[in-house]
Amino acid sequence: MNKRSNGEGSIFPYKDGWAGYVWVTTPEGKRTRKWAYGKTREETHEKWLKLHEQARKGPVATKHETVAAFLMRWLAEVVEPNREPTTYVAYEPLVRLYIIPGLGKKRLDKLTVRDVQAWLNTLPALCTCCDQKKDHKRPEAKRRCCAIGKCCEGYPARYTIIGIRRTLRAALGHAIREELISKNVAALTTLPSVSKTKKKRQQIVWSVDEARRFLEYVQDDPLYAAYVLILVLGLRRGEVLGLAWDCVDLDGEELHIARQLTRVGGQLLHRDKTKTDDSTASLPLLGLCVSALKGRRELQDQACDVAGAVWKDSDLVFTTRYGTPIEPRNLNRAFDSHCKNAGVPRIRVHDTRHTCASLLAALDVHPRVAMRILRHSQISVTMNVYTQIPSPETRKALDRLNARLANNDQDFEQER
Repeated sequence: MNKRSNGEGSIFPYKDGWAGYVWVTTPEGKRTRKWAYGKTREETHEKWLKLHEQARKGPVATKHETVAAFLMRWLAEVVEPNREPTTYVAYEPLVRLYIIPGLGKKRLDKLTVRDVQAWLNTLPALCTCCDQKKDHKRPEAKRRCCAIGKCCEGYPARYTIIGIRRTLRAALGHAIREELISKNVAALTTLPSVSKTKKKRQQIVWSVDEARRFLEYVQDDPLYAAYVLILVLGLRRGEVLGLAWDCVDLDGEELHIARQLTRVGGQLLHRDKTKTDDSTASLPLLGLCVSALKGRRELQDQACDVAGAVWKDSDLVFTTRYGTPIEPRNLNRAFDSHCKNAGVPRIRVHDTRHTCASLLAALDVHPRVAMRILRHSQISVTMNVYTQIPSPETRKALDRLNARLANNDQDFEQER
């Protein structure tokens, strides 16, 4: 009656307590023993029963990694070969600089919600300069804050903390799929308050007049067409720099967005993939865009003739004077300089997307067309942002700008 079946395991006295084992199948498919220990037979028996339940449900891990070892393996074997390069570049510093120093020594299968929550709660008050010895790494003569006892209070931004938890949650989600743990403890935590984190930068949006003033100032710049596409079609920096001529249909007045140019890990990559699946789209080219792109093609042909044998044919719309891709940071620098000289608020290139809807309204673009350009799923969303009514003077100024570009194109065609 009391005899156990084959494979059921046993419980027996061991040193100053009790021990028991259960035969389990590991995630690698190997049949082996899994041990449970306790000070009393009852405690050991309870653990022994839990092992039986785990063995009944599926494979059971017998060797347990630390959080640090698992995260490094996850980055090397899962993220780097299977995800976008930008994803790896985003995850790796958060793992190396935050998660491993905070939780890396803990055993993966022993990590609890309380462990992760207590660690997250410390992040808003964590000076990253002190913790990562940033000031200490500078030459002694150039140290200016934490290394000389003057804490700079370089607390991580709230978005950084959100990214840290998101990264840990993604890693633990994979650990569940590998059957190393049974639940995702990071997903059960609460983000800490933002009392000491950096406040979110207030977003500046250009008015239609400011956008017009900027375009009028840069209309003789070689990258004028890029600024038009960024403002009028809301293209991202990587999308406009990765745009190729085979994606531009000037006769059909249509633009296909399917690629982007980004610098990742020291490499400049021209990828056949946009930021999101919804970003891949065919957009109508408005008159201002068509005129600007025709002017851009003229400038590129001239640059090719001047460069001669050193010209690098890449088929990109926006290139250097030698045909090579434009460094994304150089576009940022040029844009920032133009903002200052044009007398408009200094914003990031990405912030121009938020001016796009107002400029489309100023150009008398139908809301349905604007909806397609802005890539909204519902017309109500478009109408919520399609509300700025430009003055008649602004409309006339934009018409003059468009007409001037159109006249330049006609003169160029006649010269050819």
